[in-house]
Amino acid sequence: MTTSQVGDQDRSELLPRTAMFIDGEWCAASDGRTRSVDNPATEATLASVPLATAADLDRALAAAADGFARWRRASAWERSDVLRRMAFAIREQADRFALVMTLEQGKPVAQARGEVLASADQFDWYADEARRIYGRTVDGHRTDTRILVRREPVGPVAAFAPWNFPSLLSARKIAPAVAAGCSVVVMAPIEAPFSTLLFAEVAEQVGLPAGVLNIVTGEPPAVSRHLIESPVIRKVSLTGSVPVGVELAKLAATGMKTVSMELGGHAPVLVFPDADVRRAATVAALGKFRNAGQVCIAASRFIVHESVSEEFTEVFVEATRKLRVGDGRADGVDVGPLSTAGRRAAVQELVEDAVGRGATVRFGGSAPEEFQVGYFFTPTVLTDVEPDMRVMNEEPFGPIAPITTFVGFDEAIALGNATPYGLGGFVFTEDLTTAFRASEELEVGMVGVNHLTIATAEAPFGGVKVSGYGREGGTEGIDSYTVTKYTSMLLGERP
Repeated sequence: MTTSQVGDQDRSELLPRTAMFIDGEWCAASDGRTRSVDNPATEATLASVPLATAADLDRALAAAADGFARWRRASAWERSDVLRRMAFAIREQADRFALVMTLEQGKPVAQARGEVLASADQFDWYADEARRIYGRTVDGHRTDTRILVRREPVGPVAAFAPWNFPSLLSARKIAPAVAAGCSVVVMAPIEAPFSTLLFAEVAEQVGLPAGVLNIVTGEPPAVSRHLIESPVIRKVSLTGSVPVGVELAKLAATGMKTVSMELGGHAPVLVFPDADVRRAATVAALGKFRNAGQVCIAASRFIVHESVSEEFTEVFVEATRKLRVGDGRADGVDVGPLSTAGRRAAVQELVEDAVGRGATVRFGGSAPEEFQVGYFFTPTVLTDVEPDMRVMNEEPFGPIAPITTFVGFDEAIALGNATPYGLGGFVFTEDLTTAFRASEELEVGMVGVNHLTIATAEAPFGGVKVSGYGREGGTEGIDSYTVTKYTSMLLGERP
């Protein structure tokens, strides 16, 4: 069966069990309630998943507590071996996992497969990091005292991942937690839960002990509150919106729990006059509309030197025009649907606000007429954009590319730093001094110079300002899953 032939009716061959995974067992909600999961390209129901009750969540918490008690005693080599085997199993099933993601989330299957392989990279990377959680000894004031510093697992983790990258963003939390010796309760995104639930299948296949990985589904406010308020949970990890991050941080603060937050972004793209303009515009267009623009790190505000702005815009529009919109299962599709009807309406509002305040639509601007169902929106390019328009200040999380201009370096930096977001930023220039100075002066956690593909397992991912704190990936990614213990040992008399 080819990718384009896979239909909603074939879902039973692809999906994992439509249940929660608690203490090594698949289970329904204790009261039987469920919620449907729909294909955003067809609006057809794929399947239903349980809505966890308080009793279900308590069972998951108890399992995580027991799992942690056992797993923290596993050797670093044992943890590494399990993670390596998980990475191998994910890669082995990448085609199936990608189709599942396309069905539930909508992105083109080639992009979904890339995400699945990136998820495997997370498990592979942390298989190595599990064996590199170093402590140290310190020489103290006295020769009869030994100072030892040891990093130990923080405890059971509550992890919350969103629907836009349902495999990768769950993997970024599960892999370092397991590597550090923690157990984890993951709330799968209710809009696209199956990609996360596939990790439970993998955990069973490779023999991860029961209780180390638990995956629940349910209404986000109720689930997050119940998990975070539990004394079992000692760390909270969220990838999500700024408002949700604020609320979960408040909940975690009442229990003095460790928190890492990767929140929204509105990444500036600074295109300087010495850049390779045609390449910059082509790369920017392809990157902007990946996953229909539903990417927290997406190139989002295009700030182009006035001397090259028209050339940049023409090439950008040309590249955008060539993108094919459609069901992600179809061959040759570049841009799939938005996640929900509400997301599409929000994108349309941003376009209408900009146009009503003087912006020009150079391409797109509305839902494509050829689709009678599905949450599609034509990739849209706006010019004559002013800094105070909503599209320049609110995370669009959709296929809108606003282009504005600057004259001097300081103005470019000021425009780039003009929002409260600080996740990522991008710079296009052929001048090394400009590249260094711009990357250092942008108030963001990550910078790409002359390219947009900056997310990778071996590098730290995270933001500043309202875009959050803490890092996922790289050697830094395991830090927040550990606590530092200091032991001072007084020796007896020399024998």
